[in-house]
Amino acid sequence: MADAKPVQSARCVVITGASAGIGRATARAFGRMAWRVGLLARGQDGLRAAASEVERSGGVALPIVVDVADHDAVERAAARVEAELGPIDVWINCAMATIFCRADQIAPADFVRATHVTYLGAVWGTLAALGRMKTRNRGVIVQVGSALAYRSIPLQAPYCGAKSALRGFTDSLRSELIHDGSRIHLTMVHLSAFNTPQFDWGRTCMHRQPQPVPPIFQPEVAADAIVWAALHHRRESWVGWPAVQAIIGTRLIPGVLDRFLARHGFDSQHTDQPLPRDRPDNLYHPVKGDHGAHGRFSDRAARSSIQWWLNTHRWVMAAVVMIVMALVAGWLWRSR
Repeated sequence: MADAKPVQSARCVVITGASAGIGRATARAFGRMAWRVGLLARGQDGLRAAASEVERSGGVALPIVVDVADHDAVERAAARVEAELGPIDVWINCAMATIFCRADQIAPADFVRATHVTYLGAVWGTLAALGRMKTRNRGVIVQVGSALAYRSIPLQAPYCGAKSALRGFTDSLRSELIHDGSRIHLTMVHLSAFNTPQFDWGRTCMHRQPQPVPPIFQPEVAADAIVWAALHHRRESWVGWPAVQAIIGTRLIPGVLDRFLARHGFDSQHTDQPLPRDRPDNLYHPVKGDHGAHGRFSDRAARSSIQWWLNTHRWVMAAVVMIVMALVAGWLWRSR
């Protein structure tokens, strides 16, 4: 664990939602790079395990139990990170909560809670980071978004609404930073479906076990993309062909997708397995135990994404296009 005085030998990152899922995988990735990692989440068991993984990987870890929906608690956590680990270079908003249920069957309090965690939690984290980064005029804030920020699906209205709101907030703040000539970089990473524990603990009113909409990727794919986004100044990144298809499809044929999801969006989010009667959920309280980064779909989850590799190697795409154009031009010339 971190010492009481700042450690200046490496860069510092804060990750919310770091105890499990994509946040956990991202923490490990930064640990392998020997970063100082502030780990924020509600689940104490998962935080302890995440901190151990970061330190075994070569990083320095500071686990802090915090509910990101609590603005003052997030501010205190940011202050503690800077006091014990030094200035924050990167802040990653990864905490989220979802509900699998028809919108008109969700209790108002549950709507509020999911929105506070997924949307306002990211807002509070952003503002906590921004207040400190502005004094140094440097830093990176990464919003972990979703294709659902562009293309909403049935049965997850609070989550889709929160991610859409986060995209709007981020775009607004980005323009303000540009207006000020700020050197703080704000970016958003929009993800496809990933194999995380959220499908074992997301609140549901359905009668079957939830699942990510296939195709599914392992959380390490998302973690690699988040790390890349933290180190490269790109406005926005899309991870996985499903995210690309959903975002572009919404721009081109939104009505068609409305009807497609009305037919297929319900069953695709559930397995054939009945929901366990004693199944816990984490909407208001963390589920006890260490749940790691992976969910129960590893046998169906891809460990890499060709789309993401191409996204980060655009020069390869450009070279391929140029070669194809040269070949076509040569063929046309010989055919004259």
